[in-house]
Formats: sequence, structure tokens, C-alpha cells
Amino acid sequence: MFESLKSKMKSLFSKADKHLDEEKVYKPEEPEQKPPAIEPVPESPRTEVPAPAETVPAKEEPERTPTVEPEPTPAPAEEPKLSRKEMLKLRKQEKKESKRAPESTSSSSSVVSDSGKKIKEDPLDEILDELEIILFEADVAYPVVEEIKAGVRQNLVGRKYDRSYTLEQVVEMSVKDAIRDVLKINEFDFDGWLAEQERPTVIMFVGINGTGKTTAIAKIAKRVQDQGMTAVMAACDTFRAGAIEQLTIHSEKLGCKIVKQAHDADPSAVAYDAIEHAKSKRKDVVLIDTAGRMQTNNNLIEEMKKIVRIAKPDLKVFVGDSLAGNDAIEQAKVFDAAIGIDAVILTKIDTDAKGGAALSIAHTIGKPIAFVCNGQEYDDIIKFNTEWMIDRMFNDD
Repeated sequence: MFESLKSKMKSLFSKADKHLDEEKVYKPEEPEQKPPAIEPVPESPRTEVPAPAETVPAKEEPERTPTVEPEPTPAPAEEPKLSRKEMLKLRKQEKKESKRAPESTSSSSSVVSDSGKKIKEDPLDEILDELEIILFEADVAYPVVEEIKAGVRQNLVGRKYDRSYTLEQVVEMSVKDAIRDVLKINEFDFDGWLAEQERPTVIMFVGINGTGKTTAIAKIAKRVQDQGMTAVMAACDTFRAGAIEQLTIHSEKLGCKIVKQAHDADPSAVAYDAIEHAKSKRKDVVLIDTAGRMQTNNNLIEEMKKIVRIAKPDLKVFVGDSLAGNDAIEQAKVFDAAIGIDAVILTKIDTDAKGGAALSIAHTIGKPIAFVCNGQEYDDIIKFNTEWMIDRMFNDD
């Protein structure tokens, strides 16, 4: 998964450590300037005028009782100060212990130090330029690339980092933080949302043919059943006879009710019948499959709008092929402009070597990724998690 992006990222991080001179990258530490010592001003000698002597009668002094002073308590022994070499050794040891925790939780903020090195801005441009090329080759959308670059720059320039971390590690953690910020813009808990909805809950799925939309619907049906709820499938893709047959096969395998009509029937009528069936039989969820002609087809868009008016879905899900890259993003934009998408399911994520769609789609349309599909089995659907994504992008499987 994401092999191409992963290998190029590792090459970039390695280059940051091997080919950039630390003396050029890091700002030299300025020695602490001590305030100049203020020399005492010599006082001018004063001429004392002798006072006239007075005869004072002598007083008898009372006898003084001797006072016993308490013995001074011994000062605690000072701990031996560590040398600079010993301090570096201690920090490296602490770093090794911290690495025992999961790598996904590490961030650039964890290596900030008051006594570290500051990174200059000029040498960083070379790293950011190459990072930009890598992200473009991975089909990452331009606005997302710019935001990631800005995040890396903010994480690195002018900040101090612990000496025990290499430049390669610092750059890698900064890129992870920037990507994490992009992915965490919108997060969606489908299971929690579904539990709070009134019954029957109507979910509509849109997307072009070949993205795995029908299979994704079957996976959601299986997930709903595993939580003790009942589901009804609505075969509203009446334009293609094969779609009705495919959804029927899934319903039979899952033991799930399907509502369908003849080829070329009115899709909105099928959706209406499915919702009425769910109400009468007290079903929990209605899953609406829709036609998947190209997003530029005006008839398709008008058909989607009509289904939305009739069915009034509680959730509208766009199903996109992660292998389509920027094309999947353009598809999502068209459907979002037409009917308003609420969430995204990305399919074929297990065969995606680039990862651009996963990085870009949620940020570009401002809608969360609910699930990713990583296989053909009904259980091969994963609730999207930012740390899961980061782990797959940077760590070896």
C-alpha cells in the first residue's frame, strides 16, 4: 500500500540527512552575552572634624550569661555535574526508551528542546521543493500540497531541536505532522452517527461505475447486521441491468431484503418503495444504490437530484476509486455540487501505490472519509483513522 509514495518519502528523508551540511542547515548557537560588570566608583576621602571630648561617667556593665550556639547542620552533598558528553549520552538513552512507544504517536513537538539547534530557512527550500514534486507525482491536489509544505515549514524553520535527533528524523516527523493536520480536518464516526438516528435511516450511495460502489453497499449492510440491525437494499441503478443482478446476489449472500423493479424503471420510485417497506416491516437501515454513468452526464445528475427529493436521505455517501487519483476528486466535486455529499468511502486502497486521492479528497471537498475498502470480502472495510493512514504511508507493512 502506497509503495511509490513511501519509497520516495524515505529517499527524501535520507537525502535531508546525508546531503545537507548541518553547518549550513542549523543556525549557529549564539553564546550567552553576560552584562558588563560595573566597577565600583571610589569614594572621595572625607575630612573628619574631631568632636570635643566629653567626660562621660563610666557605667557598670551587667554580667553576660554565655549563649550556646546550635551546631551547624552539614550541607547536603552536591551531585556531581555531568559533562557535555555524558549529557548527550543520557539524552540518546532516553530517546531509545521513548522509541519503545508506537511510532505513530511521535511528532515534531516531542523533540523540541531549549538547548537544541535552530534550522535555517534557505536550505529547507531544497527539501520542500523535492517534497512538492513527490506529492504531485502521487496525485495529491495542489491546494493540499501547498498546505503540507506550509505545515512543514512552520514545524521546522526557526525552531530548536534536540541534538540527539538527526535531520532525517526531524524532517520525517515534521512531514508526518503536516499530513496529520490535513487528514484530521474532518473525522466521521459512522457507527456513532447511525446509533443516534431515527429509524429507518436512509443512506444513499453515489459514484461512477467501476469504483466498487455496489460492493461497498454490501459491506455496509454486513456491518449494520453485525451490530444487530436490519437493512434493506434499494436497487435504484435501473439504467444497467447488471447492477440489479449484482446487488441481488449480494442480498442473497447476506440474507438481506432487496427492493427492485424492472430494467429502466424510475429509480426514485424504487427508493420510495424501499423506504415504505422499511417503515412497514420496522427495518433499521435503507441502503440506496444509484446509477453510475460519468459525472458529466446531465441526465445522471438530474436523476440524483430527483432521488434526493423523494427519498430525503439522512446520509449521502460518495464512493470513489483511490486508484483514480485526481479524477476521483473531480467526480466528488461534481456530486457534491449537485446533491451535497456528507461522507466518502474510498475503495481499492490496498492496491493504491500513490495515496494521492486519500490525502486530497477529504480536504478538497471538505467532507470526511468514513471508510476505506482494502479487499473483496465483506469484512474488508476499515473505519478511516488518521493514525492508521500515517502508519501505512511511512512504515513498512
